[in-house]
Amino acid sequence: MTDGPRQRGSAAPSTSEDGAADTGKAAGQSVALKKEIGLVSACGIIVGNIIGSGIFVSPKGVLENASSVGLALIVWIVTGIITAIGALCYAELGVTIPKSGGDYSYVKDIFGGLAGFLRLWIAVLVIYPTNQAVIALTFSNYVLQPLFPTCFPPENGLRLLAAICLLLLTWVNCASVRWATRVQDVFTAGKLLALILIIIMGIVQICKGEYYWLEPANAFEPFQDYDVGLIALAFLQGSFAYGGWNFLNYVTEELVDPYVNLPRAIFISIPLVTFVYVFANIAYVTAMSPQELLASNAVAVTFGEKLLGVMSWIMPISVALSTFGGVNGSLFTSSRLFFAGAREGHLPSLLAMIHVKRCTPIPALLFTCISTLLMLCTSDMYTLINYVGFINYLFYGVTVAGQIVLRVKQPDMHRPIKISLVWPVIYLLFWAFLLIFSLYSEPVVCGIGLAIMLTGVPVYFLGVYWDNKPQCFNTFVDKMTYLGQKFCVVVYPVEDEKKNEESGEEIELKEQSVPLSAEDEQTPKSADC
Repeated sequence: MTDGPRQRGSAAPSTSEDGAADTGKAAGQSVALKKEIGLVSACGIIVGNIIGSGIFVSPKGVLENASSVGLALIVWIVTGIITAIGALCYAELGVTIPKSGGDYSYVKDIFGGLAGFLRLWIAVLVIYPTNQAVIALTFSNYVLQPLFPTCFPPENGLRLLAAICLLLLTWVNCASVRWATRVQDVFTAGKLLALILIIIMGIVQICKGEYYWLEPANAFEPFQDYDVGLIALAFLQGSFAYGGWNFLNYVTEELVDPYVNLPRAIFISIPLVTFVYVFANIAYVTAMSPQELLASNAVAVTFGEKLLGVMSWIMPISVALSTFGGVNGSLFTSSRLFFAGAREGHLPSLLAMIHVKRCTPIPALLFTCISTLLMLCTSDMYTLINYVGFINYLFYGVTVAGQIVLRVKQPDMHRPIKISLVWPVIYLLFWAFLLIFSLYSEPVVCGIGLAIMLTGVPVYFLGVYWDNKPQCFNTFVDKMTYLGQKFCVVVYPVEDEKKNEESGEEIELKEQSVPLSAEDEQTPKSADC
């Protein structure tokens, strides 16, 4: 941790033997996060992060807790509508507070440093490592499932393949932002094609008269008693499948024309995903009974085996490619969250640095990769989903509540997008329903999540709020940061707020020189604003 947001000023550049300033780049070139994400890539980030593993894993969890096919479909539709409402709220916040970091930045600016830190702390420890681990394990499951047709793949094999996937994609993201976005675009297109194939096969099934479980009399026939607490868990499972709708807000500073492309990408992506999800689930029940669906650990594979015959290998390959792209998108966006947190002094300052040539946040990417590898100690994905769903919804609600607080505190603040307050109120009512019944149904799971979050309180006061740390501690941190800089070949970018003549304020990251070779020079320290 650092003592506060690091200083935005430039450090003295190191000098090479010939007397020239060595900044890691040629003169006139800047070391910065580049604005390389256009509208297509922005939609690819949202769709690619949402359609990771959820639609291929959560149908089982949603149906199991909803207790009937009809109610499960209602859960998918309602969750999509609520997700769209939440996205509307985030669109306003994203153009009002145009900073990378998403809800962490919004919570910190509206509610203060401690609230923002707790959001970051739980994201570091649980949310993003867990989310990435779940998607990577799902990738492994779909790759290995055809090799084990009569039993489940071995857990060690699942973990090993998931780790290889994470390491490969971390390397891609460290190498180039452009490579990472191209991987995201390609695999997003691939996963949409896989789901379109599922939907088309479902339509063919309906045309053949295979819609027994879609008839109202059969669709709402429960296979177990309805329970409000279980229905709340069904919504949590569904919300996991829609998770990632807010990830574009984490890379706002890398968006081309964020005031236009951020809301536009949200408005295109969320309805598309909702349509695909609902009709994919309709397709599933045209080929499988609820009992068959619940018995399958790889729903899309079972669906393909029933309808594709000798071509059934298409489904596990398609789903594997889909989840592979999901891991890439999650690594890309979560690393930017940790980068933003370090830039504000809430994480070690090394994580706020980028490579001198590749302009990628390599320390933040390595950090999120290592934390995800540690999370692979378990392959119980459904327990992990419950942790992620509850904690995510907790902070989604806090962020949307912050939108209302900001309207009250700063009513005259410039808002390129301004929605009716009816929408955040509707979202908060649904949010309260989920939290109350989730606590009632799974008090241990929710309690553990809250306890992990609260461990961040002493960490905040010791690591961030405490200014006058011992000199020996500061020296140790400086030396470790310096060693990390040399290992990763990274420097600080500097925030420079400029006035854009047409669209208002725009944040641009420029170069800050940091010594990488002179042993007697000291790494720039963090300083209070």
